[in-house]
Amino acid sequence: MTELPRKAVARTARLAALPIGFAGRNAIGLGKRLGGRPAEAVMSEIQQRTAEQLFRTLGELKGGAMKFGQAMSVLEAALPDEMVAPYRLELTRLQDSAPPMPTQTVRDQIEKDIGPDWSDDLVWLDGGPAAAASIGQVHKGRWRDGREVAVKVQYPGAGEALKSDLRQLGRLAKTIGPLVPGVEVKPLVEELQARASDELDYHLEAEAQRAFAAAFRDDPDIVVPDVVAVGSAVLVTEWLESPASLAKVIQEGSQEERDHYGELFVRFLFSGPVRTGMLHADPHPGNYRVMPYDDGTPGRLGVLDYGAVARLPDAGLPEAMGRLIRIAGDREPEELVSGLREEGFIKPGVDVDPRLVLDYLSPFVEPTLVERFRFSREWMQGQFQRINNPKEPTYTVAMKLNLPPAYLLIHRTWLGGVGVLSQLGAEAPFRAILEESLPGFAG
Repeated sequence: MTELPRKAVARTARLAALPIGFAGRNAIGLGKRLGGRPAEAVMSEIQQRTAEQLFRTLGELKGGAMKFGQAMSVLEAALPDEMVAPYRLELTRLQDSAPPMPTQTVRDQIEKDIGPDWSDDLVWLDGGPAAAASIGQVHKGRWRDGREVAVKVQYPGAGEALKSDLRQLGRLAKTIGPLVPGVEVKPLVEELQARASDELDYHLEAEAQRAFAAAFRDDPDIVVPDVVAVGSAVLVTEWLESPASLAKVIQEGSQEERDHYGELFVRFLFSGPVRTGMLHADPHPGNYRVMPYDDGTPGRLGVLDYGAVARLPDAGLPEAMGRLIRIAGDREPEELVSGLREEGFIKPGVDVDPRLVLDYLSPFVEPTLVERFRFSREWMQGQFQRINNPKEPTYTVAMKLNLPPAYLLIHRTWLGGVGVLSQLGAEAPFRAILEESLPGFAG
């Protein structure tokens, strides 16, 4: 388990080093050797091949590399098509699956965690996995009371492998960075490292899932399966019958499905903190299951995996967050900067142009300015390139803004959510949803 990621990540490191090694005179020399073609064209081909191999390798791993790949996969909508097209399939695969572990290993893990009489409670267990992800895989089973259940089993050595992978990726952050210009890879890896212990703790995950299940028990649109049993490496929950995840809708869903499930996705993300005091902070599409009605029309949305949640100290998203977004929407740059200073987004003594700050935050604000907003890859790419283009005036703003620790998971989840909506190409009443569920936004 541990050795595979180390070898594969090392192999990726050697590949990922190519764009940097070929920079400058090396790229020019290579360009001349390849029939006089421009060095920029050669570099582009090298980066595409390297990036494709990188994400294919991540798709073969478990642990930290897999989790990093999943976090990156929801941001692919922001990357230019000419860059992301060669490996988009690898990225979307990361959203829904990973290589399985042997059935006997699963049974050994269950026995070790629950005891030799585990089959008295879990009277049937499917030999093949229903899903496999970064630190564990899920099997369908049947509990002693007749309920169908999902049995999530942590990979042996998952904790050691996850932390090892993330250390390796931390060292690779500077190398991987050039493949995804504009994405700050190092802070993403650092945050994954900080959250690793929480995600390995199935008791903590069960506590969060029980809270969400209770809060959404009678909801007409959102389904959260309840917890049946939990151990240190095994989590048993109610089975959720669903033909596909949002990843499938992204690949081939109709516009009706994209809009319907996109809206439910947004409603869940923002209503969860109001109801539970926690934010589901892992918005990759594999965690969201579509549940059509009997006639095949779009139905409810099931939500899985509560290993990554932000526990909010004020039992909801910060009031200042909604208030500042509203102020930005009202085009009040001076008041916006004052509020950002109070919240710690701008440190004392840092001088900023309020108008540039307002422009820089437009990706967060623009969807709130109309009754219904259509998210798209084109829109996200345009925003992403504008704020990361050194030739644009807003480029310098990023260097001056600070992200307070309390907003780390909120920020990542917001960006990830916008990424998923852009992948879906969904239209949603974003403003109305914020008015209902984001404190401070409605005024």
